Amino acid sequence: MSDQGEPRRLRLLSYNIQSGLTTRKYSQYFTRSWKHLVPVPSRMSNLDGIARVLTDYDLVGLQEVDAGSLRSGFVNQVKYLADYAGFEYLFDQSNRRIGMISQHGNAVLSRIRPTAITEHKLPGLIPGRGVLEVRFGAGEDALHVLIIHMALGRRGRLLQIEFLAHLVRDYRHVILMGDLNCRSDSPEMGTLLATARLCEPAPGLQTFPSWQPDRHLDHILVSPSIAVERVEVLNHVFSDHLPIAMEVRLPEECRVREPEDKDRIRELHSLP
Repeated sequence: MSDQGEPRRLRLLSYNIQSGLTTRKYSQYFTRSWKHLVPVPSRMSNLDGIARVLTDYDLVGLQEVDAGSLRSGFVNQVKYLADYAGFEYLFDQSNRRIGMISQHGNAVLSRIRPTAITEHKLPGLIPGRGVLEVRFGAGEDALHVLIIHMALGRRGRLLQIEFLAHLVRDYRHVILMGDLNCRSDSPEMGTLLATARLCEPAPGLQTFPSWQPDRHLDHILVSPSIAVERVEVLNHVFSDHLPIAMEVRLPEECRVREPEDKDRIRELHSLP
């Protein structure tokens, strides 16, 4: 990202961090399931490793992040990661609250001030999914970034894809990133790309499980107006997913630093 004027290039990262827990084999989902409910020291050292990965990027979308609960030791992981990696703007969307035990959701970290933040609840057979919409700039050439974690089941994902297609139908410049829980060659992905008019520049990148990746569940999709210069999966095993990174070049007409209209900014959770 350029330090002066309009940024034309952005370094993007999408990462499902599993609330800061590592997993090394499938059996640990059962034998270490208790770690999802209580604080463990390894979670903090793992967060430090994740934060070091984030340092190299301009805009980060996180899934399965905890906004401060018993299991995280009441550490707001969004703020912790932002402070460590030097992000000025941070917002979280808690989609699944279980009393004091967990505050589970999506988040965005940005080095550019967003113009607006909107939280959407996603439809589905089981509640607790959402999409965080972040707008940079204003008007028809604003950049819209969507952070999402889709349902495990196909029927739920199809409902969510219908919602997303309706949401972005009038947007020119869109970046959608997250854990979509479906493969690049799945019927759901085909429907999403067609109805939302998005592209997947490098389909089939394997991100799950992190210890032996053979499934492509995490994706970054873009509008045809956005040029993609690099895409890669990073080999950092701080979660059960691997992070996916992309460098993009925005079109000349896309203005991400339009003058702010503070009355229109809706900061859902701007942390001190």
